[in-house]
Amino acid sequence: MKDFSKILLNWYKLHKRVLPWRDIQDPYRIWISEIILQQTRVAQGYDYFLRFVKRFPDIDTLAAASEDEVLKYWEGLGYYSRARNLHAAAKSMKGVFPTTYEGVLGLKGVGEYTAAAICSFAYRMPYAVVDGNVYRVLARLFGIHTPTDSTEGKKEIAALAQKLLDKKYPDDHNQAIMDFGATQCMPQSPNCQICPFVKKCKAHAAGEVELLPIRTAKVQTANRYFSYIYVKQGTDTWIRRRPARDIWQGLYELPMLETPKAITADDLKKTDFWKNTFGRKSPLLVQGPVKHVLSHRVIYAWFYEVQIPPASAVAPGYIKVEASSLEKYAFARLVQKFLTTQK
Repeated sequence: MKDFSKILLNWYKLHKRVLPWRDIQDPYRIWISEIILQQTRVAQGYDYFLRFVKRFPDIDTLAAASEDEVLKYWEGLGYYSRARNLHAAAKSMKGVFPTTYEGVLGLKGVGEYTAAAICSFAYRMPYAVVDGNVYRVLARLFGIHTPTDSTEGKKEIAALAQKLLDKKYPDDHNQAIMDFGATQCMPQSPNCQICPFVKKCKAHAAGEVELLPIRTAKVQTANRYFSYIYVKQGTDTWIRRRPARDIWQGLYELPMLETPKAITADDLKKTDFWKNTFGRKSPLLVQGPVKHVLSHRVIYAWFYEVQIPPASAVAPGYIKVEASSLEKYAFARLVQKFLTTQK
């Protein structure tokens, strides 16, 4: 399709989305936007981007911040390893953003797609981006049946994307194809009737638009059951930092017990966790079950309340903080949403 880029760029001129990380050559801000958008839709990431770069406008301010503050500004976006990698990468740059593809690719948390995006947008280097939108667009237009989650499929799409890339305007080309996949050639109910490629699209001609792209892997989900305890100790409450090697690593949480299945308040009171932490006091159910869906897990959570005398000692592993100061700490969205109901 020799005129692919020409058709694509003409479409882009009419349908280009106005976004704060576009039409700039600042690699730092482009990097921030790309990391946010790795696992986040544009509509959700928009305000987070503005808030993040307002607080951390350059490499030095991000590098100088504490990890807790960086996580707080990331609160609600999920996939918190992205924020920790951003922070670590900023520290490694010593105030200077890399200017080569290899240098950008060497940053912690940056893969081939993100490096290609940053280099093409900031430096107009001829690297094609290949994300989910690109997989879908090219698989449909060119009738590619190789599974896009296979090594062969990834190589095939990447080679095709690079071959189609407009070397003169790689930035606009890459932005255009991603926008095209996000707003025109969508996963469900794509706008084929007004698609500029409709007469050239192999999937449309074969009636396979809904079939392509093909993926073979199925996401296995697991249920987890959390019982959270909101401690009321005068004007204070208890929190702890979540352990490593699990979801929400490094964020704060309320005292919590995970069980193999859902339990009642009576069951909770009989556990060693409750006996060792709260003795004979009774848990008061405040909220639950609350269903919280992650990519590979479904969390079912119950929130309880317990009253502790002001002079009581804090259980090992927890810290006592003013309840009014909880907004200074980064929590998983599940817990943060509960805490907003306690104000």
